[in-house]
Amino acid sequence: MLGLGARLRLAKLYLCTDARTATDDLDLFLTAVLRGGVDVVQIWQPGLDPEQELAAVRTAREAARRYQALVLVNGSADLTAESGADGLHLGPTEPSARAQRDRIGRFPLIGRTAQSGEQIEAVLADPDLDYFSIGPVHRTPTVPQARPVGLDLVRQAARVAPVADPETKPWFAIGGIDETTIDDVIEAGARRVAVVRAITAADDPGAAAERLSDRLRRAWREDPAMEAYAFAAAAWSGPNR
Repeated sequence: MLGLGARLRLAKLYLCTDARTATDDLDLFLTAVLRGGVDVVQIWQPGLDPEQELAAVRTAREAARRYQALVLVNGSADLTAESGADGLHLGPTEPSARAQRDRIGRFPLIGRTAQSGEQIEAVLADPDLDYFSIGPVHRTPTVPQARPVGLDLVRQAARVAPVADPETKPWFAIGGIDETTIDDVIEAGARRVAVVRAITAADDPGAAAERLSDRLRRAWREDPAMEAYAFAAAAWSGPNR
C-alpha cells in the first residue's frame, strides 16, 4: 500500500460531503463515488452531533480503505485523532498547523485553504502543512459569504507550486467547479480539483465522479510533465510534507 504522501501526490479528485444524515446512505454513496474515482473524502457537516460525526468518519475510513483513498476531517484535531482519519483540513484563519500537529501526531496530513497569494506563500513555507486548496474559485452557495478568488490565483499557484514538481506541495482548486467549469481551472494550471455539489447533488453521484475523474486523468495524460511526476509520486518515500 502506498504511503500517505504518495497517495496525496497521486490524488486528483477530492470530495467534500456531508454525513448524508438526511438519506442515511453514507456507505452506499461513498462506495459509488470512490469506485467512480474520488481519491480524497472530507466529511463536512457543520453542527453535526459529535457521535454522528465520529461514526461518519469511521464509515468513510472503512469505505476508503478498499480503494486506498484518503479520509480527512474538517477543522477538528480531536476528531482526527479519535477517528484515526488520514488528516485534517484547516480554513485560512484557523489555528496554526503546528498547534494541530502537536495534537494529532507527525503522520496525519494537514491541509489549509488559501485565498490569496500571501496565504499560498505562507502554506508553502510552513513545514507542518502537506497540501493546500485554492478557493472558492467561483461563487458557490456552499460558502456564500466567501468572495471568489478567480482563475488568476489558480494561475499564480501553478507558477509558485508547479504541479509537475513532486517536491512541492500538492494543491486543489475548489469552489463552483463542476463539469461545465473544470476545463477552465485545468487550462489555468490545476491538475487536481475539490468539489461538493458537482457530486453530492448529482442524480447519479458515482457517474458524476467518474466523469470528473476521467477529465482529470486526461489532463494528466495530455501534460507530458505529469507522466514523470506520476512515477516520482508513486515512489515517494519522503515525509508527508
